[in-house]
Amino acid sequence: MPISRQKNIEYLKNNPDGWDVIVIGGGATGLGVAVDVASRGYKTVLLEQSDFAKSTSSRSTKLVHGGVRYLAQGDVRLVREALHERGRLARNAPHLVKNQKFIIANYKLWEQPFYSIGMKVYDALAGKLNIGRSKIYSKAKVIDATPQIKHNKLVGGMMYYDGQFDDSRLAVNLMQTATEYGATLVNYVKVTSVQKKFAKVAGVTVKDEFTGEEFSLRGKAVINATGIFVDQILEMDTKDHQATVRPSQGVHLIVDGSFLGGNDAIMVPKTSDGRVLFCVPWHNKVILGTTDTPLKEFTLEPRPLDEEIDFILETSGEYLERKPTRADVLAAYAGLRPLAAPKYGDGDKTKEISRSHKLFSNESGLITITGGKWTTYRQMAEETVDLAIKVAELPPKDCVTRELKIHGAKQTTEAERKDWRYVYGSDQAAILRLQEEEPELALPLHPKYEFTGAQVVWAVREEMAQTLDDVLARRIRALYLDARVAKEMAPKVAHIMATELGKDQAWEEEQVNEFCQLADGYILQ
Repeated sequence: MPISRQKNIEYLKNNPDGWDVIVIGGGATGLGVAVDVASRGYKTVLLEQSDFAKSTSSRSTKLVHGGVRYLAQGDVRLVREALHERGRLARNAPHLVKNQKFIIANYKLWEQPFYSIGMKVYDALAGKLNIGRSKIYSKAKVIDATPQIKHNKLVGGMMYYDGQFDDSRLAVNLMQTATEYGATLVNYVKVTSVQKKFAKVAGVTVKDEFTGEEFSLRGKAVINATGIFVDQILEMDTKDHQATVRPSQGVHLIVDGSFLGGNDAIMVPKTSDGRVLFCVPWHNKVILGTTDTPLKEFTLEPRPLDEEIDFILETSGEYLERKPTRADVLAAYAGLRPLAAPKYGDGDKTKEISRSHKLFSNESGLITITGGKWTTYRQMAEETVDLAIKVAELPPKDCVTRELKIHGAKQTTEAERKDWRYVYGSDQAAILRLQEEEPELALPLHPKYEFTGAQVVWAVREEMAQTLDDVLARRIRALYLDARVAKEMAPKVAHIMATELGKDQAWEEEQVNEFCQLADGYILQ
């Protein structure tokens, strides 16, 4: 059955009462909570003010990892939890998560034994859920694995395993998984107020961002899982609320795959200012990043700062034979991390704030989950739902997500991953049928890429895509792979979408104009 936003909206308006759990927020955390709640058998609704994973959850480094730098900081508990969750996610979403080799290049003799000890601890903390053992590499083996790594003064390296994935594709699959377990999810619906009964949270008032129509929903538990926007919801609940989240901006640059020259990633454990830098293969490109810049403002479309771009280009150039320049950058994107930091001074550095999540319930019963990262989304969801059961006095039901297969789950080979369609997992066959039934949908959207019209139709019918940005940024990832090409695709994609959604030419033109303005922010001038 196709997933229809309009039908879901109508269902909510016709059924405002009787919800067990209302989840606010459609990023990694909120979607994880919705899957957990629905799979336990509770009546569940999720509300997202924009598109699923529009904000931070589509702007990550695309890693499912324990966090090597947190081990260096001594946060063993966080690393162990993340490594166990890494193993579960690799098992439950094998079409999106793969084992990725990382190389720590050694340019001083003492580095090899030093990093060897650290990575053996990293392996041990993963326990039975480990995905591969670290190894010491000779200089020749490092160069063979990463041909474009800086050769001068290289003495060897350390190879270790972590996970690599596609973040917004996982978000879409989580939305589909929650739907399959009976949850009702809608995007472009904003919570405007929290309703109370006898001083306890009893529901929410929401606004359809497309029509402006407002309606109310009532539920036993309300969960605030809005990432960088959690304080906005908390302010609706408590007038004298003190901010619980400190935003940290992470910037990534996309360059051609030739800058690495192989399939292994590079991890720089300590840059000039103490941060970690990654050079990671992703969809035949390379992600360079990331930064950790304290900010004071929250926005859905943050922009990279010039100093962040310069830092990434300069630092990656110290470890690559061919130094990337601004002209080589195909797309530059920024995301805001919702770091759980209730008290801080202006001098604090966000790179030193732990990625541990923070979970609490207000006196009203409003439950808030914030902080964390993609890797631990499932564990965060389990803890959040356990708390919601207690606070709202729901009939107890055990969590089942540790072994729960996510929509699309299918084992994929390295060869299959060279074709973009691998991200659809078990849905691939249905998309191919679409192309067979309507041969024009098999035509490429752009001569440089393999995306087809069938994937656009699929995004609208099965993945609740409503705008050009939804498709080009988060369903087929074109904006994040090559922003200029995404702009060139825009008119064709808008026309296909308009046909599917019953929109007119004015809508097409408006969508193209809005998207091209947005895409310009991903292109370095």
